[in-house]
Amino acid sequence: MTFRDMLRTESAYLAPAVFNPLSAKLAEQAGFRMLYLGGGALGYVNCSLEANLSLTELVQAGIAIRAACTLPLILDAACGFGDPMHLHHTIGMAEAAGFCAIEIEDQILPKRAHHHIGVEHMVPEGLMVAKVREAVRARCSPDFAIIARTNAVRQTGMDDAISRGRAYREAGADLLYISPRSPDEARHIAGELQPPFMFSYESGEKPGAGLTLKELGDLGYRLLTVANTALPFHRAMKQTYEAIARGEPNPVMAGTTPQAEQAALHQTIGFDALIAIEKATVEK
Repeated sequence: MTFRDMLRTESAYLAPAVFNPLSAKLAEQAGFRMLYLGGGALGYVNCSLEANLSLTELVQAGIAIRAACTLPLILDAACGFGDPMHLHHTIGMAEAAGFCAIEIEDQILPKRAHHHIGVEHMVPEGLMVAKVREAVRARCSPDFAIIARTNAVRQTGMDDAISRGRAYREAGADLLYISPRSPDEARHIAGELQPPFMFSYESGEKPGAGLTLKELGDLGYRLLTVANTALPFHRAMKQTYEAIARGEPNPVMAGTTPQAEQAALHQTIGFDALIAIEKATVEK
């Protein structure tokens, strides 16, 4: 099933944030159908923030991930790296790298770190409409999806979020990323705007804005990102290095052995297939 096919179903799909090929392969093994190259996760892994990332860094990460994993990969492109004219370059790079979709939000450029603490600096609706329109015009394949995001719900209110969503849809956006915080807000958005929708599964007080995946799918929500994957990565590696420094057993490895985990890692990366190539060629 293609990415576009999944958008046409009545199901909500979780799209975990990945930040390198290994994380993508592990997500694939876990059974996910699509992945999300999130700026937040990649920024943290690079010891910076989403606001510090360049288009080149994101595209390079996407190429590396796509070389190892063929699942549909959505690009979190923050503010699109420019004004309407610049979107032609951004879209071309994203399509060439093999992304299935690009997410663009209505924030100022350069994006500010205050986004991480809930302070949004939004551009006028008209400018974002022009950016969405040019993103649609710039794409080569109609299968490449344009996702228009607004965080207006938490910044300027639901009425502004609905107004922006309607305008972005009319400009040609394939999906609208608007984050409800409660079941009532999720239903209100679905009642006012045309699906499909996308938002962060972790937004609001409860996962999924307090609704089940089935309920969200019935309302037209199709993509639910799980963006905070850098947090367990940070915790696991922190515990690992601290245990090594203390000369103590690594708590992350409890219940397994180095040999067993190496075997699992080899399976994830396709080690046996690579060895088989050498056996059939240079290691006869």
